[in-house]
Amino acid sequence: MESQTIIHTIASDKKTLSLEFFPPKSDKAIQQLKESSRDLAKLSPDFVSITYGAGGSTRKSTFKYAEHLKKDYDYKVMPHLTCVGHSQNELAEIIRQYEEAGFKTLMALRGDPQGDSQTFAPHPDGFQYANQLVAFIRSQFPNFEIGVGGYPEKHPESPSQTNDIQNLKKKIDAGADFITTQLFYNNDHYYRFVDQCRDAQIDCPIIPGLMIPTNLERVERFCHFCQTELPDSLKAALSSDHEDQQALQDVAVEWTFQQVKALLENGAPGIHLYIMNQSKFVLALYQKLREADHLFHT
Repeated sequence: MESQTIIHTIASDKKTLSLEFFPPKSDKAIQQLKESSRDLAKLSPDFVSITYGAGGSTRKSTFKYAEHLKKDYDYKVMPHLTCVGHSQNELAEIIRQYEEAGFKTLMALRGDPQGDSQTFAPHPDGFQYANQLVAFIRSQFPNFEIGVGGYPEKHPESPSQTNDIQNLKKKIDAGADFITTQLFYNNDHYYRFVDQCRDAQIDCPIIPGLMIPTNLERVERFCHFCQTELPDSLKAALSSDHEDQQALQDVAVEWTFQQVKALLENGAPGIHLYIMNQSKFVLALYQKLREADHLFHT
């Protein structure tokens, strides 16, 4: 999997599949990650990412499990890195550790406010914005590829979509190579977002991020947190089938299947799945995609 860099794969004609893991915090969660990473390796995703806890709370475990995914399953891994709670010297130390371990790509994010605060407070010697982190990586560690996040329905803290696109362009101008979007359940938001980015001269690949709607409670929680539209038809379908697990899986997989099919047919460079360290629904989705033929190249 190390023959091509992530951006080279994304920029090719290949429709990419990527997955997002998060560092586990309990023995049960550790076992779930190990089982899921083993089961999903057979899909040969083009790359995977692993998240970074608030305030660096998972700094060591992000690195530990990034290495686990890379060494044990030969995944091409993109660790997340945030500005939260870190000085520039600390960030340089973290990035250097990844560089020495052979990682080639980082997802550069500002990160969420710490604790119960609603306002982001940077480290006194750190960075306020993701574009500053991108510029730092690009200048100090120029061999890294850099991914950044984008919000089809705008960042919750942004006053407008126009302002949000302007901030995203700053990240690209600072040296980011590609964008992975926040989750959405209505593809129209992605299409509109891509058009707005192109109008703003943001020309890099924009990978849509999707989360299979495995249950209504989780979907409602994430949609509320991200201020993402939850279509009435999806909410109704998840509500009506919540006691029948197979029916629920069928609804969830079918919804995401239709999203993926339309996105790829309309020019998306690939799909990034937020999998919550679970493999069952992803495997079912992949099987459905394979049966439909041509959607991913393996």
